[in-house]
Amino acid sequence: MQDQPKMKPYRSSVFFRDGLSSRPPVEGTIARGFLREDTEFFTGKKAGRASATTAGTAAPPAGSQPTSASGAAPQGAAAYPDDVEVFPIQVTKETVLRGKERYEIFCTACHGLTGNGDGMIVRRGFRRAASFNDDRLRQAPVGHFFDAITNGWGAMPGYAPQLSAQDRWAIVAYIRALQLSQAAQQPSASPATTASPTHTPPAGGHQQ
Repeated sequence: MQDQPKMKPYRSSVFFRDGLSSRPPVEGTIARGFLREDTEFFTGKKAGRASATTAGTAAPPAGSQPTSASGAAPQGAAAYPDDVEVFPIQVTKETVLRGKERYEIFCTACHGLTGNGDGMIVRRGFRRAASFNDDRLRQAPVGHFFDAITNGWGAMPGYAPQLSAQDRWAIVAYIRALQLSQAAQQPSASPATTASPTHTPPAGGHQQ
């Protein structure tokens, strides 16, 4: 019993040609719970677009913006054609509250409580984070935010190791709620001009 001919993990072995006792999984093996057939839920990309990238099509660098044939940067959803525009989950009050909780833990340090990109580390000298209240990000599809949280964007690291896919979508739902709340607080446009008073000279006198 003490001297059994068994293999212990990470110990060397003379039985296998590579000298390792631990064997690699069979090619194509997927761990339980990691099949992830729902492309839109797990990547934020439209079905078929994410697989095209993994098949050999190089993805654009993080933070880069696609350009149109005229050379101008497209706006709104057109700027992120591969990203989904509709939530792949049901957004409920509980979802938004969960997103608020996760947002305040992981996002406020840079993006601030109102999403204006003025978090505490920005106030301490770190580069300014993107403001969710800019028109560019108000018009961006929800898949763009999920992709940025998952893989990072510019100086922002990816948060996939810390946040489950469900929690990432919850944060995106809360970001949309933040955008609506901040848009409602912006002052409405005031009249461009007001009529200036007309000076009327006294009768019989001269205008000076």
